[in-house]
Amino acid sequence: MTDNASDFANPLMETYSRFPVTLVKGKGSYVWDDQGNKYLDFTSGIATCNLGHVPEIVKEKVEEQLQNLWHCSNLYHIPNQKELASLLTANSCGDRVFFCNSGAEANEAAIKLARRYAQKIKGTDAYEVITFEKSFHGRTLATLSATGQEKIHQGFLPLVQGFQYLPYNDLATLEQLYNLEPAAVLLEMVQGEGGVIPADPEWVQKLAQICKEKDILLMVDEIQTGIGRTGTLFAYEQYGIEPDVISIAKGLGSGFPIGAIIAKEKAAQGFEPGSHGSTFGGNPLATAAGVATVSHLTTSNILDQAAQIADYFDTQLVNLKNKFSLIKEIRGIGLLKGLVVEGNALKIVKKALAHQLLILTAGPDVVRILPALTSSIEEVNECITTLEKVFLEIREKGE
Repeated sequence: MTDNASDFANPLMETYSRFPVTLVKGKGSYVWDDQGNKYLDFTSGIATCNLGHVPEIVKEKVEEQLQNLWHCSNLYHIPNQKELASLLTANSCGDRVFFCNSGAEANEAAIKLARRYAQKIKGTDAYEVITFEKSFHGRTLATLSATGQEKIHQGFLPLVQGFQYLPYNDLATLEQLYNLEPAAVLLEMVQGEGGVIPADPEWVQKLAQICKEKDILLMVDEIQTGIGRTGTLFAYEQYGIEPDVISIAKGLGSGFPIGAIIAKEKAAQGFEPGSHGSTFGGNPLATAAGVATVSHLTTSNILDQAAQIADYFDTQLVNLKNKFSLIKEIRGIGLLKGLVVEGNALKIVKKALAHQLLILTAGPDVVRILPALTSSIEEVNECITTLEKVFLEIREKGE
């Protein structure tokens, strides 16, 4: 034991490289720190606050639930769970829902369901899940093993068995699936952490065809792309496919911790009482937030407005690229944007922070921008103006 008191100054484990800002308040597209400084938040809590910070319609629903019941066991029926599950199945290709607390848990549930389906329903010994290079599926041992990035694996060896990585968007290598007997394929429609790389439609169609021919479960990780982020409630809708399992989280609760998998009836048979569970998954508070969020997205014109904002943002980003050679490429779908830059993306993020704009990285050379779906043209213009200042500073200083 050390006698140095400074060693205990921070009781938190050092698992995050935190920016030197303490946020204490949020509303809409803006957040405030403990010094009263106001920031334009174009991270949305990493694609979580899709309706902006503290949306009134969600706040009212949660406050109502707070007066009644905070938690009960999943051994009893929870009305908000059923309502949210009905909303999700009515607005997707799925039939059944399992609730958990996070994206990693949702992908963990999908992986377990794939194994159960292969072994208990199909009667095979299949257990392997095919994922893709540069993917990101979570930080539990199983989901980091599913992730196709070596840097995520470092320090956690040996990995969980049962995952094989193929190149993303590579038509030729899909032929390997004909010689494999996996339980499932798991992919992102846009690789967020991997660099904001959208799936190629032809590649996705071919993948879906092979999965159907070989009765391999097609599982789509919509943790970051779902709940309206890419312009439709789920990104897979834009690719003309119907996955067997969809994993979601982030935007589902407008900031309240909640995750879920939505499965077609065929796949859902893999779970039976006692095969999987979660103490807090789908509790009354989290599902109240989920009901308010999904109801609002599916009964209002927010997705149409967000599509218009996304188109406007695209135009402004192209104009920005034309002004600054530092920007090499613009990627993404809807309000999931990636700027491929020359040099260090983190340097740009830090300079933007100094100008009170919050943005993110997606790898060493990609700046990721995630506005709320409720963002305005004025807020987009504010973002663009700030980015111009940042890129001008870099160019003038020769950084």
